[in-house]
Amino acid sequence: MSSKKLLPVSRPTRVAVALALALSHPMPALSADVVLPRIDVVGDDGQAVKNIPGAVNIVTREELESRHPMSTEAALKNVPGISIKPEEESAIVANIGMRGLSAADYKTLILEDGVPVAPGLFVGNGRYYNPRIQRMESIEVLKGAASLRYGPSTIGGVINYQTKTPEPGASVAGRLGSFGYREATVEAGGRSESGQALGGVFYTKATSDGFQSKGFDMEDLMLKGGMAIGNSQWIGLKLTHYKNDANISYRGHFLDAWESANDNPAPDDWFLTERQSVDLNHEWQIDADARLNTLLYWSTVFRDYWRFDTVGGTPTVGTGANKRWNYGNTVKGNNRSFDRLGIDSRLNLRHNSFGMASEAEFGVRLMEEEMVDQGITATRANPRSGTMTKDIIDSALSLALFAQNRFIISDKLGITPGLRIERYTQKRHERMDVGATAGQNARTSNVEYLPGIGATYQATPAAQFFGGVYKAFSPALNGDALDGLQDQQLDAERSVNLEVGVRGRSDRLSYEATVFRMQFDNQIIPANSNSNFQNTNGGKTLHQGLEAAVGYGFANGFNINANLTWIPTAKFVGNRYNANGTLNTPDGNRVTYTPELVTNLSLGYKSGPLETALRINHTGSQFTDVTNTQALVENTTGFFTGKLPSYATADLTANYAVSRQFSVFGAVKNLTDKRYVASLRQGVYAGPERSFEMGAKYKF
Repeated sequence: MSSKKLLPVSRPTRVAVALALALSHPMPALSADVVLPRIDVVGDDGQAVKNIPGAVNIVTREELESRHPMSTEAALKNVPGISIKPEEESAIVANIGMRGLSAADYKTLILEDGVPVAPGLFVGNGRYYNPRIQRMESIEVLKGAASLRYGPSTIGGVINYQTKTPEPGASVAGRLGSFGYREATVEAGGRSESGQALGGVFYTKATSDGFQSKGFDMEDLMLKGGMAIGNSQWIGLKLTHYKNDANISYRGHFLDAWESANDNPAPDDWFLTERQSVDLNHEWQIDADARLNTLLYWSTVFRDYWRFDTVGGTPTVGTGANKRWNYGNTVKGNNRSFDRLGIDSRLNLRHNSFGMASEAEFGVRLMEEEMVDQGITATRANPRSGTMTKDIIDSALSLALFAQNRFIISDKLGITPGLRIERYTQKRHERMDVGATAGQNARTSNVEYLPGIGATYQATPAAQFFGGVYKAFSPALNGDALDGLQDQQLDAERSVNLEVGVRGRSDRLSYEATVFRMQFDNQIIPANSNSNFQNTNGGKTLHQGLEAAVGYGFANGFNINANLTWIPTAKFVGNRYNANGTLNTPDGNRVTYTPELVTNLSLGYKSGPLETALRINHTGSQFTDVTNTQALVENTTGFFTGKLPSYATADLTANYAVSRQFSVFGAVKNLTDKRYVASLRQGVYAGPERSFEMGAKYKF
């Protein structure tokens, strides 16, 4: 189908009517081949990147096959502009920061084949589901004014995981590793003789005892297929099932014990996740200058989090290296389920309406979300059932409209203005039949107008300059906007983003460098003493810095790739006060979990069937609380704060193709066995110690 895609722009959708009209359009003879339609945030050719007035990074299929990352976070670790807050090595929950935005927050839109993967963009936490890397073939990372084509929460940018396309035949792969890690993956696909249809199945089963006994049992299934409907239409269907029972918790180890601890600090806490999804893609190449893409998507997620309470008067027992949490008999269930239904459509046009060559894109997205938020108090004897203490339904209905036009001023210069409008209504319903708020409802609504403009200039064949300015936003979630079943009249969190950069490729050299500035406005903060119980609009942050990447391949098989993210400024602007009027965050304090410097260096070698690489990562020091506490300390409520020291780790990987069908690989992660504090919450999350992996893949 690639020969039919005459428009280089990327692809989302219209509405259910557009899908019905497209499917009913009379078609000529069937096409000779088919490629499944999907949404590409960047695009699958070199020209697509050159048309984007913003920074672009792509983690290719070759890179994923070379590195064998265990999680999507590990795959993104070497992308400039991104910082990761590790909690456990398989990254069951997402902790991704971009360009000085906290890795503990959610201001970057994450997609899979163009579909939002966060359980709730408007109604709840976006971290509860993190796609599995085993079914991905590449990852697109998009920043700058082009991010306006997607939303909401594109202040940091857009990350789009691209799932594998079925291939004829079958393969089996396995991996064993430290901490009892066991993984098996089966892939099988087929194609009709005419090439008109294809389909396949991808299944992964992985279990692990886990570093520090934070084990998990995961399965991930994807069914994917599609067919051509004539010479100008294609349809694709993807179904997924994911289940993960993880023995993880918010609690970590104590300061005197974390370096040598190998036990789980919360052995009875469980984070249980399950997700199903359906994506239906349709593409209609109307003519040589017009294409319509339509995507209908549905997903359901549940996340049950069962945590043991500590004994109230004595939450800890022991001292020094023997200090541990003192768990009692009470188990708290913080259980949430999410449902999402959306339809997203785009019309891509080439035209000369303004007296010059232009490429336009018009889009509309309608999406409905619902979250059921329940609290349950159980006991150790019956840890999965008990007395319900909370039962709330949060819902949101959103409509987004988007339009942009790329004016091709010359063969060197392109200018792209655009506008996105997001309108959304949020509702909350209290289902508990007792208490002051029993049966009550609340609602709020908001409209955001998000303009932007970007440009590209091809100065030489090996150097393209790009830049842009745009407005982005992240909505106040239902829990903030409708706190106490009252409309808190909270506006969205907004940012004005500016970037200027240069990129290029010449022979064996490739490079990109971008200077950026994000002026973040209206971060939602707790109320001060003048606003009674309400949360308030307010709080600004400023983020500015540089991200750069360079790669060079030598003629003798060696290659070197390096990148850095330098963010000298990621600060709060203006004093902030807590609910009783006390100064909480002084003006100029640094935003949490935003290291000033992150660097990556890869030294690789490839010769015949052998490919090997040494990869070094440096993560700078970072604060974990808004008061910018320097020393690592534990407060009276069991929360840990302080400045995390910088650390560097090294990974060594090797791949060997025994034949065209059979290959083996191995890895040593954290080669120097560096002990470091990865993050803090109720205790220390230690970075995984040195670990080993080995595996093999056979293609039938």
